[in-house]
Amino acid sequence: MSSCSSSSFSLLKPLTFPSTPCPSPALLFHNNPIYIPFKTTANHSKTLHLSKRLKIPFALTESDSPKSLQPDLQTLLQQLADSFDLPSDYFSQLPNDLRLDLNDAAFDLSNGPVIDECGMELGKTLLNLSRAWESADTSTSYALASKVPLLANSLTDSAKSAFGRRLVAAGRRFQAMGQYGQGELQKIAKAMNAAGKLLSASSMSATTEEQPKTETRMFKFGELQVEVTSEKATLELQ
Repeated sequence: MSSCSSSSFSLLKPLTFPSTPCPSPALLFHNNPIYIPFKTTANHSKTLHLSKRLKIPFALTESDSPKSLQPDLQTLLQQLADSFDLPSDYFSQLPNDLRLDLNDAAFDLSNGPVIDECGMELGKTLLNLSRAWESADTSTSYALASKVPLLANSLTDSAKSAFGRRLVAAGRRFQAMGQYGQGELQKIAKAMNAAGKLLSASSMSATTEEQPKTETRMFKFGELQVEVTSEKATLELQ
């Protein structure tokens, strides 16, 4: 009986376990790589995606900007000069109706006060170029056209605009000649039109930038109100 009581008493004793410290969250994260704090991961992922979205559109805007795609004036003028690099008898071999169109192009290029509008050097070059077209002198035409890219650097805005209008007008005459030979006349028309439009556009943008912008600002000091512009200041007492 006593042995039975002692065994029962031992079963009623509280169980004891070795004291082990509760693992910290850092240890849980280290021992169990699957455990990932939700808020921390979400915040990091949002930050990374946001930084990418801010950078990518900016790069596309810079690469696709109109200024980066705009053709260079010197390049267009050089293409214009190169388009007149033709066989020495090219103009003289044109049919009579195309020779008349060539004379009309010469008139549109140099008619009126061309020296006053385009300057002395370029004006004289255009006059001589038109005479070469009228006499069907292909070699002289190419030699004079090759001077144009160098002369255009010193042109004023008004001279660029006048030169551009003359190129566009003469280019229409070449375009009206249609397809002839290997398309040389259409190549000249395209080069004259492109350079002429860019000359006119560049001079117009420069004129727009030179115009002063009127800006109005209002300042109020108690009952005194001041309106300030670049030209005047107005005081109003309320």
